[in-house]
Amino acid sequence: MVVLNEDTFQERLSFKLTILNIFVYGGVFSVVVIALTTVLIAYTPIREYIPGYTSTQLKKDASKLLYQTDSIKNRLRFIENYTKVLLPILSGEKPITEIDIDSLKKSSALTIDENKLDASKADSLFREKIESKDRFPLFDKAENKIDMVFFAPLTGNIIQEFNPDEKHFAIDITQKTGTPVKAIEDGRVIFSEWTTETGYVMIIEHGTGFISVYKHNGALLKEQGDFVKSGEAIATVGSTGELTTGPHLHFELWYNSYPVNPKNYIDFK
Repeated sequence: MVVLNEDTFQERLSFKLTILNIFVYGGVFSVVVIALTTVLIAYTPIREYIPGYTSTQLKKDASKLLYQTDSIKNRLRFIENYTKVLLPILSGEKPITEIDIDSLKKSSALTIDENKLDASKADSLFREKIESKDRFPLFDKAENKIDMVFFAPLTGNIIQEFNPDEKHFAIDITQKTGTPVKAIEDGRVIFSEWTTETGYVMIIEHGTGFISVYKHNGALLKEQGDFVKSGEAIATVGSTGELTTGPHLHFELWYNSYPVNPKNYIDFK
């Protein structure tokens, strides 16, 4: 292959081409083109415009959002369970286990074969062994579970006692408006807001299953999330809420999600 000048027909450039040279040059050119294309796709943002490829940053953001979504789901599940525990405390209703009336009716209608009621010798020995033991070892269990001394939240006249039959799961103590209401034990404030029926309400979680509730306050001195010490002022006596009957403290004490009589744990004199 010769390149000539059109005017003088002088030879400017010449190439000696053979079939082998054509294959060699073509192969080298193809390899270079493929290598450059691979580099451009693998190491430059151009790959984002090719279907099937995504940005590395986009993958990181997607993974981060996935973890955050999972965390939010777990947090919502925790809040839902926590709300179920607080709901009966705020509403003043004792949790009642639902009873399947239909199953009770069916069980009462069952016929019993009295011939199978006769105890065998092994059954009699087992019954004698059980009856010889203490059926209700209350003191050991109580001492292991409850080992706390509570501070009186307020001293004054108790105008209404703890009465589960009337669904009054608290004691009401009268005192002058503005008198400090104190925390019965170290704990963390889990609720400190206004409610329509019971006015300013504060709920403190003390650990070991105990929760104290203070209702009808005149003002709240602590916010949700605050940590309080035993005997620290957390609110003031007032008469807030639609159900109030005058300046007093409506005090509730809950243990493992069930209301208990505060006078069994606190000396209000």
